[in-house]
Amino acid sequence: MRTERESAIRLLQLLMLASLVFPAALFAYASYNDYRDVYAAADERIDRSLDVQQEQALKVFQTVDRIFPEVDEVVRGMSDADIRAAQPSLTPRLERIVGVMPQVQSVLLIGRDGHVLASSGLPPKQLAADYAGRDDFKAQVERDAGTYVSDLHPVASPDGGADAGSFDVSRRLTSADGSFRGIIAVAVRPRYFDDFYAMIEQSPGNFYDLVRSDGVLLARYPAPASGFRQLSPRSPLRVAIGQGITHGLHSAIAEGDGISRRIGFRKLPGYPLYAVAGTETAVIRGAWLSRITGHLLFGLPVTLLLFFTLWVALRRTQRLHDESERREVAEDALRQAQRLEAIGQLTGGVAHDFNNLLMIVSGTAQRLRRHVSGDKEIQLLDTIVTATQRGESLTRQLLAFSRRQMLQPGVIDLAELLPEIKDMLSRSLRGDIDIRVGVVRRPCLIKVDPNELELALLNLAFNARDAMPSGGTLTITAKPVMLRGEASEEGLSGEFVAIRVADSGTGIPPDVLPRVFEPFFTTKEVGKGTGLGLSQVYGFARQSGGAATITTSARRGTAVTLLLPRTWEAAAKPRRTTVPAGRASAAGAVLLVEDNAEVAAVGRAYFEELGYRVSHAASAQAGLELIEREHDIDLVFSDILMPGGMNGLELAETLRRRFPRLAVLLTTGYSSSAQDAVRRGFEVLQKPYDLAALERALHEVRSAAAHEAPLAPKQAAG
Repeated sequence: MRTERESAIRLLQLLMLASLVFPAALFAYASYNDYRDVYAAADERIDRSLDVQQEQALKVFQTVDRIFPEVDEVVRGMSDADIRAAQPSLTPRLERIVGVMPQVQSVLLIGRDGHVLASSGLPPKQLAADYAGRDDFKAQVERDAGTYVSDLHPVASPDGGADAGSFDVSRRLTSADGSFRGIIAVAVRPRYFDDFYAMIEQSPGNFYDLVRSDGVLLARYPAPASGFRQLSPRSPLRVAIGQGITHGLHSAIAEGDGISRRIGFRKLPGYPLYAVAGTETAVIRGAWLSRITGHLLFGLPVTLLLFFTLWVALRRTQRLHDESERREVAEDALRQAQRLEAIGQLTGGVAHDFNNLLMIVSGTAQRLRRHVSGDKEIQLLDTIVTATQRGESLTRQLLAFSRRQMLQPGVIDLAELLPEIKDMLSRSLRGDIDIRVGVVRRPCLIKVDPNELELALLNLAFNARDAMPSGGTLTITAKPVMLRGEASEEGLSGEFVAIRVADSGTGIPPDVLPRVFEPFFTTKEVGKGTGLGLSQVYGFARQSGGAATITTSARRGTAVTLLLPRTWEAAAKPRRTTVPAGRASAAGAVLLVEDNAEVAAVGRAYFEELGYRVSHAASAQAGLELIEREHDIDLVFSDILMPGGMNGLELAETLRRRFPRLAVLLTTGYSSSAQDAVRRGFEVLQKPYDLAALERALHEVRSAAAHEAPLAPKQAAG
């Protein structure tokens, strides 16, 4: 019996030791696996970012490359004097090229003496500049350097303020005898890349670069530290470039700010440029620490509970060794129950981690699907993805993709809207904030998107609330103003309505004020602000044809003024749109104008499901020719952005003139193009769309066409 008791005591002691050693070993193993998984996930995110960056940059530079033969063809056989004489006709042509390429700042023809022969409309100061000393010019003098990407050059923005500058993509102009006669220089906006990088999925610590092979930073988001524009020859990226390495991943202390980062790079084929993306290693380590903290929060209490339970059991066994067998059996049962409870909690932890595995399985299956072609394999992968998506939906709560919305302007009477806003704010803000609204008796009609205006005012009100933690006064006023060009804010001219939102709060520090309209910039604590409120206000005002300004004082608070174009149109009453419940078969014949075959296939399927007979044209010109041949087309559905000499909007304008009774519906994924179409009176369906959205848009177009008086026969003479 004594031997049995000693054996029981030794067993409990071993279990106590195991209750510490085994969880510690399990924790170390899980932490090591989590460390590898977190770094692998970070590397995968960097690779995905590089895929997007490389594709976007190649499209930009390949598009720019198309400019050179077009310009060269225009000036071929012309002397410098001829080119200068032809400037009145050359400048509009070059301006049209610049106008359809948002990434291009300007196009210049520079003669062999380094002076501008023709341009897309530069200021006189730049036209008179001597370009012979610039690196892109000197690189082409002795030999044909091919497509050359220059260093950054400071330029002036169109509104007279400072700009981020530009870099030139240039090619040599060669005479018939092969001698040097100048260069064609296309100034590319780095800001175009910065804006694109800002739209890529953002996580704390991420950054994106476009780097020349000699280490010059052509574009970077977020912006680099002041004065830092080139990597040193000792940087890992420069060393890898020197060794001829075209892609890779490495960890390094970043130059300029001294932050440790995980960095990936990839060379753009055919260009001396590298796409660079990365994230701070502190963020990666933070994600790892967050995961192991979760393990600790779950495992440590369970381990301590098990340890102290065993310790109590040991003490009780030593103290009560003389109790009856029934008591010993009862104690054994208690210990078993406690162990089962611990195992149950551990199982819950495994189930929690399984959700993370589902996410990995889903991502892997979706990537694998791109590389298989068999129907059976695709079906199996689709089954996996569907199942994992259902599992992942239990834990995933966030959506990723911000994209700009297409504005739907309407005439708004501020005399009616602002009192309604006051009522809404009274329910949303704290009771210690006094809200005052004032509108002059003169008409204050503006034509803007009502939802975006309401959101802007809410953002300003919430910022004012946070600036008045102890209460105060929020004042919203509106009055007509007349602005006169350069003497006004943002160089605006004409009749505007100034909406002023002022608070009596703490004000904004002078060093912070220049950055308040920047996206993702915030001085609030983590989790209390995204930094997008004032950015939305500023973007809405600019997109609506106005501006936003801000003034502040430590003792008088902050005032934000929205300058929005004034209108004399009557305020429109909201119109309700009713889509018929049933879908009529044989709805008519539709011409689908879409250059992307896959998108066209989706559109064809939607129209056929709605009962239409579908014809397809891959370009606007081909669509126009088809309409001229066939007289039974009832509706034209065209993408706005199309290749070739005519885009979808130009096609719609042509059809409006020549076939006024033909219904036209446009679609696009770019809000700037859509806004132009809406201003011209066309219905625009935003991409991506589904069948229901398409049906509603078709109903709008057909209803509008039914209410218009017939202006001409359905098929006009062409």
